[in-house]
Amino acid sequence: MSDQLAVNEIYLSLQGESTFAGLPCVFVRLTGCNLRCSYCDTAYAFTEGTRRSLTEIIAEIHRLAATYAPAASAPRLPLVELTGGEPLLQPNTLPLMRQLCDAGFTVLLETSGALDISPVDARVRRIMDLKCPSSGEVERNRWENLAHLKSTDEIKFVIGTVEDYAWAKAQITQHNLAAKCPLLFSWVTPLQTHQQAKVLKPLPTGQTPIARLDLVQRIIADALPVRFQLQMHKIVWAPDQRGV
Repeated sequence: MSDQLAVNEIYLSLQGESTFAGLPCVFVRLTGCNLRCSYCDTAYAFTEGTRRSLTEIIAEIHRLAATYAPAASAPRLPLVELTGGEPLLQPNTLPLMRQLCDAGFTVLLETSGALDISPVDARVRRIMDLKCPSSGEVERNRWENLAHLKSTDEIKFVIGTVEDYAWAKAQITQHNLAAKCPLLFSWVTPLQTHQQAKVLKPLPTGQTPIARLDLVQRIIADALPVRFQLQMHKIVWAPDQRGV
């Protein structure tokens, strides 16, 4: 088997989401995705990228992390995240994550929840979506994944509509999700016109957009055990800027 991965970009920035928000992180954005969520802001990663060997990828991660490494032993950069696209579409993502864990990195995996997460190294912290109705991909959720979640994993609901909120609230209760791992409610940042790729699913009819203040007020009123989050990198930089 080839030891290569199709990579869209590798860069050093601050983690913009999850319980690790605000910490320095090396991001490895992989090419390809099997979903077409209506609000996707990285459609460019569906096809754009180059093939790079695992050795080359790991060397680039070490190079970017070197600023935070006062000694030549274990890396001191807090985080490495694999994102996409959908990283689990490429089988070599699994050995890459394993080798990064072996090297002492804290590894995060951003995954859609539509593919099996059970083969992922137990040391990896999996940030798994449950796709809400406005995504247009709610039928693609792989519910079997819930049984594989650990307390170090996180479940993310991307909330763009009132219907998303009601759906997410129901899933939390039905599956007792708060007992499994941290839960994230991520408000959808509206796409700019040039980000609205034609391949994305349309927003399902009958959906009512939800403002971020409305979302926060509902979380508080319903006493939901969730962490509200905005995409921090879209506040610091331009919402469509790459490599951040």
